[in-house]
Amino acid sequence: MSLSKPNASAATVTTTRVAPSPSSGLCVTCVDGCPGYCEVGRSALRGREVIYPQPFGKVIAGSEKDYPVDFSHFNIQGTCVGAVGIEADPDKAVFSAVDLSTEIGAEGRRIKMKIPFFTGALGSTEIARVNWEGTAIAVAICGAVLVCGENVCGTDPNAEFKNGKVVRSPDLERRVKVYQDWYEGYGAMLVQANVEDTRLGVPEYAIEKLGVEGIEIKWGQGAKDIGGEVKLPTLERALQLKQRGYIVIPDPENPYVQEAYKVGGITEFERHSRLGMVDEESFLKEVERLRRIGAKYVTLKTGAYRPADLARAVKYASEAKIDLLTVDGAGGGTGMSPWRMMNEWGIPTVYLESLLYKYLKRLDEKGEFVPSCAIAGGIALEDQIFKAIALGAPYIRAVCMGRSTLTAAMVGKTHGQLMEETYGRSKEYQEALLRTFIGAEQLKEKYGDDFDRIPPAAIGVYTYYDRLATGLRQLMAGERKFALNFIERDDLMALTRDAADVSGIPYVMEADMEEVEKILG
Repeated sequence: MSLSKPNASAATVTTTRVAPSPSSGLCVTCVDGCPGYCEVGRSALRGREVIYPQPFGKVIAGSEKDYPVDFSHFNIQGTCVGAVGIEADPDKAVFSAVDLSTEIGAEGRRIKMKIPFFTGALGSTEIARVNWEGTAIAVAICGAVLVCGENVCGTDPNAEFKNGKVVRSPDLERRVKVYQDWYEGYGAMLVQANVEDTRLGVPEYAIEKLGVEGIEIKWGQGAKDIGGEVKLPTLERALQLKQRGYIVIPDPENPYVQEAYKVGGITEFERHSRLGMVDEESFLKEVERLRRIGAKYVTLKTGAYRPADLARAVKYASEAKIDLLTVDGAGGGTGMSPWRMMNEWGIPTVYLESLLYKYLKRLDEKGEFVPSCAIAGGIALEDQIFKAIALGAPYIRAVCMGRSTLTAAMVGKTHGQLMEETYGRSKEYQEALLRTFIGAEQLKEKYGDDFDRIPPAAIGVYTYYDRLATGLRQLMAGERKFALNFIERDDLMALTRDAADVSGIPYVMEADMEEVEKILG
């Protein structure tokens, strides 16, 4: 069985004329005269444009590769005996009593969260920009961490720079203010910093001018192993970002490129971030520098790189005593990454987390500092959240979800637009909100007149997060674990030998054998 689908995908809006060859993905019979429905044919016309999921700015994409082992290859154990973290009383041990709160951060720098999941970095892609408000408001209300992604200042068309450093970015100002206006004491906002952000002085600007408390150093993400990318729709924007120091392809200053743009042969440009060059000394110095300029929290986001690089992330994070290490596995989401790279590069989430657990356990056994950790990569529902926390227990404190959070925001926004088109901003519009979003009533009760300030996108994310919290409580109650810190690897069973070999989780037919022998003894 093929694990991937080369040469045709909904992500690149391509298909095949007839059944494809399994290895190449080309039609079994490629006919002279075909206009080119597949990726190869489309690439003959639009070349590099077809590398990316389309249409850019309106989609978030996730890998369609069927990995040999994923979270579905594990099931959650259940028990009918006792209760952990609460009195074993049927009138008290109800699922609504489960405590989902968690903490991340080093000693003395704790970030308290009401829920053990948060949104991944929403950066300079258009889809992240236009959906920021709804997402940020909901995450602040829910009491979780919010990560503002890379390149926001550098891509802001109205940003101002002096001596190569950002002195004003209306877009980042807006993003920070939205979160701060709704912040209720739980969670925190982090601003990512990649190579370009560091050169442009984004951490200094975010901390000193905007009051941001946390900076997330970015090594990479699960969707790609190159720097951040966006597409630029105009020659003017391409020239602007090249002047700011970004790599822009094709070269907007080339007169032949400009001519091709004028006649419509080139319809967009790519802005690329530079590759970070990781080494221990520079990483430790950068963490210390960020703390020196006022960062209360310093975190690290790394991607699905080779095992040795994961070991580096774990070791360096331990030495620097960072506040959170987020590890992002292959197969997750993106607003802008090469499609084939997404499918064919990197270590998938379950494999990566299994390695992460081994490396963290080694540090723990040696008495070294173990950073708070979060796992990301294709996680969207409560069972996956439970499994991700259990697979890396006791080291995984939270789960990072980017794509699914944006999905909820976009659906909420779309229904809000439809209601506004139908009712305007009338009483009927308010009633439609309460009728459509099951979480709207809770928000209206809590915020009163301020409910009118909460956009439908935020109501959508809040309602989705409430569903996740409810579902997670139910799963935990079924496992008789009434607080997050009681979840352990023993709460999972592997359904296949392969899953057991990869993870170290017992195969279902071998789980509980010692206890079984004692009971039947």
